[in-house]
Amino acid sequence: MQVDFPPGFLWGSATSAHQVEGGNVNNDWWDFEHRPGTAARWSSGDGIDHYHRYAEDFALLRSLGHNAHRLSLEWSRIEPAPGEFSRAATAHYRRVLTALAETGMTAFVTLHHFTLPRWFAAAGGWLAPDALTVFARYCRYVAVELGELMPYVCTVNEPQMVALHGYLEGCHPPGVASEALWKRVGRRLLEAHFAAVRAVRGASRRSLVGLAVQLPLLVPALDDEECRALRRLMRHEIVDLHLDGLTGPDRGDFLGVQYYRKQWVDPRSPTRFAEPPAGCRTTQMGWAVHPDGLRQMLHRAAETRLPLFVTENGIATEDDTERIDYLLTHLAAVAQALAEGIDVRGYLHWSAFDNFEWSEGYRPRFGLIAVDRDAGFARHPKPSAYVFAKVAETGRLPQPG
Repeated sequence: MQVDFPPGFLWGSATSAHQVEGGNVNNDWWDFEHRPGTAARWSSGDGIDHYHRYAEDFALLRSLGHNAHRLSLEWSRIEPAPGEFSRAATAHYRRVLTALAETGMTAFVTLHHFTLPRWFAAAGGWLAPDALTVFARYCRYVAVELGELMPYVCTVNEPQMVALHGYLEGCHPPGVASEALWKRVGRRLLEAHFAAVRAVRGASRRSLVGLAVQLPLLVPALDDEECRALRRLMRHEIVDLHLDGLTGPDRGDFLGVQYYRKQWVDPRSPTRFAEPPAGCRTTQMGWAVHPDGLRQMLHRAAETRLPLFVTENGIATEDDTERIDYLLTHLAAVAQALAEGIDVRGYLHWSAFDNFEWSEGYRPRFGLIAVDRDAGFARHPKPSAYVFAKVAETGRLPQPG
């Protein structure tokens, strides 16, 4: 029987600590959520209480056909003060990763997924003179303590978005708007990836290490030189800098590709991005749905000559029939890329659960599993979760009709 995905393909979903754990009060995002006049709509609060429910959550995901799972470690728990590492937090994450392994799911562990310890942010964050040394110290500690439980390590999640949202658009911490700082932070985060690769490899030979980049399909809003010029700039800072920069011995062992949308670049817009054209299908986030963009960006990512994993892809919608369509059309784009010779080895859906979506709060629904935060955080798999399970089980996409 012909399959769309090869044997050994990894299937799963993704979360990040701050979005699901709850109670991460010692990081810069908690501060940002509670700052007067903040861009954040509300507090992350208790998250979805994954901090206490991780074992049952992993069991549920495994029952839905997942053989891999991506999660992050909360740096501010592990290193609550400079150079002071928490044995209790380390033991907690050892229990988490052990439980994950015991379900039979392969772990993808992200070391930095947007949040920074308060003390690191207060010292200047990624712009501090010793930022790379401090980050490498944390990465080395984690690899020493947990390396045997981390088959795949993602160093930095979406470095381009950390820089863009935090230092140009101002909708994420530290909430500033500076083109110069935006570019500096983007480059610093690429260096942070290299530093993390060295730190992890120096402490754990069992872990494969990679960067996780978001790669939107960027196009000019109008066919004029101003739009084309801005598109070249944005593509360089968001795409080319981080792909072409993955050179040398510390570039890593794989690349995580994260794709959500097509974006129109327009210098006339205060955000530098135009709204999607009239009639374009959009999500709760206002993002344009364009499945072939995933295939195109996988081809672009393959120019690094690294093995690829789709480490995030998904849709914010209240209508799960839309999620099913989005899921299947984007998986078809991955299958097409595979057929065209692209080395894609797994697909991790964003997200496992409806959870805290940064400045947008709990309104966007990305999850395969709904969470009723008003009824004891009860979990309810959606129909899309079972569609995904069937594809994972068979390696085949449903045939039309």
